[in-house]
Amino acid sequence: MTDREQLHRDGYLLLRRVIPAQWLDELRAVFDAGVKPSSQWPVPRGMDWRHSQLDCDSRIQAVCRLPGVLAVVGELIGERFFLSQVEGREPLADGGHQRLHRDLSAQRPGDMVNALAYLDDYGPENGATRIVPGSHRPAQGEPPFDFNDESRSVQLSGSAGDILVFDVDLVHAGSRNRTGERRRSILISYFSELLYASHLETAGLRGIRMDATERFDPADISLGEGAFSSGPLRPA
Repeated sequence: MTDREQLHRDGYLLLRRVIPAQWLDELRAVFDAGVKPSSQWPVPRGMDWRHSQLDCDSRIQAVCRLPGVLAVVGELIGERFFLSQVEGREPLADGGHQRLHRDLSAQRPGDMVNALAYLDDYGPENGATRIVPGSHRPAQGEPPFDFNDESRSVQLSGSAGDILVFDVDLVHAGSRNRTGERRRSILISYFSELLYASHLETAGLRGIRMDATERFDPADISLGEGAFSSGPLRPA
């Protein structure tokens, strides 16, 4: 099986330490400076999370454009796409637990991809992400996924600088931050170019300030099979 085939089979790739280490302190400072309480967002945010508005920062934008990330996103979407949203999120102490869910594609399977860029080390103790590999494309006739069934979920763990890239239909969830240890991340969304009009309709409600007119073409950013290689998952 090729790296590309495995990417499409699993629906995600965890890129290990792809953010340059010398960027991390600056990114954490940008995150902390952009934190806003729920009442200051156009739509209230979850009260057990810390949310940061940071989409216009140049270093944040550079993370969103890392070649390895764009290559994986382009492979998953399969057509011209754009950067739709960037927001900082961090589970508070004893908060952050989510039920397993899908974020759901818009017009066709695979037209939206998310990425989580981790600014701190993450694991079971501080609310790391759970995923269900291969759950983004149920087989024909397969019963609906039971979002209360955790038997196939894998809880990620890794280091600051890792980025998880995944199809929005992949079943996933945040976990409870049991220790209160910091677990800052950047949630990044990429959309097929065909979704630009709908993006504009909701950009204000999502607190988006950045320009989203730049387009990325998978043919221009493919890095070959090596771009889709990553270290193994370290389940809890």
